[in-house]
Amino acid sequence: MADSSKRSSTVRARAAGSRRPARQSSAGGKPRSAAQALLPQGDVTLTDRAYAELEELIVTLQLPPGTALSELVLAKRLDIGRTPIREALQRLSRDGLVNILARRGVLVSEIDLRAQLRLLEVRRELERLMARGAAERATSEQRAQFSEIAAGMRRAAEKSDDLLFMRLDHQFNTLISTASRNEFASRAMGLMHGLSRRFWYQHYKEAADLPLAARLHADVAEAIAERRTDAAGAASDSLIDYIESFARSTL
Repeated sequence: MADSSKRSSTVRARAAGSRRPARQSSAGGKPRSAAQALLPQGDVTLTDRAYAELEELIVTLQLPPGTALSELVLAKRLDIGRTPIREALQRLSRDGLVNILARRGVLVSEIDLRAQLRLLEVRRELERLMARGAAERATSEQRAQFSEIAAGMRRAAEKSDDLLFMRLDHQFNTLISTASRNEFASRAMGLMHGLSRRFWYQHYKEAADLPLAARLHADVAEAIAERRTDAAGAASDSLIDYIESFARSTL
């Protein structure tokens, strides 16, 4: 009986370990990484932090396609326990960014143009739905945020500022997901963001028209801010038209 109780306590302790708030650096309590800075405020778990940091490493090709991943190595690299790492890898597998293979371990997934084009077929429908939903349902505060994003995207277009564009793009995706008030569409889009961002990151320097991409994002954000539902849907389609042409240009 005592052994059983001890084992239960150990299991509870390990589970609690994966729910501990993410540690912060001592320098003013700032997050440890850029990825952690993008996490929502509040009770961020170690699994959340592991997921955000691993997703950033994969999307930015610091962990290239085909890389074999070790829980132990990743735990040491991120200074996080193996249980949160394992849980994060399961989420990344669901997102299509890693493959968990019997007897071969965990591999970073390959980048596949044909898969990207199929993904865009789904994104077109979902993003139009979410843009129209956000134009109808966004709060006044959210509309103001869309206006700010649109203005920032215009600045990014004028300066060809890729870092500003990528930061605003992340904010735009998060905001439209919330403002559309459709949890089913948001969940589906969440599965595609990492794959889409990684494909963009791999090819944008040689194939992308960044000023055009920024202006097209600004058009969607402005239409939502101004409650122009049909215009938001049309602007979303124009954005996907460009993204599809960008994907095909990488051939």
